[in-house]
Amino acid sequence: MTVTTADVSATPADSPASPASHSVRPPAFREVFRRQAAGVWVVTVPGERPAGFTATSVTSVSAEPPLVSFGIGRTASTWPALSRATHIGVHLLAEDQRTLAGTFARSGADRFAPPTSWHTGAHGVPVLDGVLARLVCEVETRIDAGDHTVVLARAVESEHRDGRPLLYHSGGYHTLRD
Repeated sequence: MTVTTADVSATPADSPASPASHSVRPPAFREVFRRQAAGVWVVTVPGERPAGFTATSVTSVSAEPPLVSFGIGRTASTWPALSRATHIGVHLLAEDQRTLAGTFARSGADRFAPPTSWHTGAHGVPVLDGVLARLVCEVETRIDAGDHTVVLARAVESEHRDGRPLLYHSGGYHTLRD
C-alpha cells in the first residue's frame, strides 16, 4: 500500500495542538472504513415527532451489563432529539430491508411515514417492525469525540428472529452469500 502526501497532513512535532506528527485527512480516513463490511442498524428516538437514522457504527460493548455504543454526527438532523433522549431503539435490519435503510439514511425524508411499519414500544420508543433484531436501550452517557458524539446505552429489552442481516460495504448495501 502506498500513502501519498495527499493522504497525510504534516503538523509540527512540538505543536501543542496535536500530539501526532501526522494526521490522516478525512477523505482518506473514510476510504479506509468503506472497506469494512458492517451490519446496518437504525437508531430511533421518541418524541412528538419521532426521529431516527441509519448507522453502521453500532457495536456491543459489554454483556454484563448489556451495553451498546454508536456514533452520531452533531450536525445530523436526529442529533437534537438524541441529545435529550433517555431511551432509544436500536434495530438490526434484515437483508430485505434496503429501502428502510435508505429511508433512514436520506436527509429530509419523513422516515416514519408509510411504507415504514412501526409502533410505539416501551418507554415511548419507536419500534420498527420486521427487523432482524432490536433493543430498547436506556442512554447511559454521551461522549464528544471529534465532530461526533459516541452514545453508550444499556439494553433494557430485546427481541430477535432468525434471518440474514443487511450489510453495508464500499458505499452500498449487500447481503451474505453461503
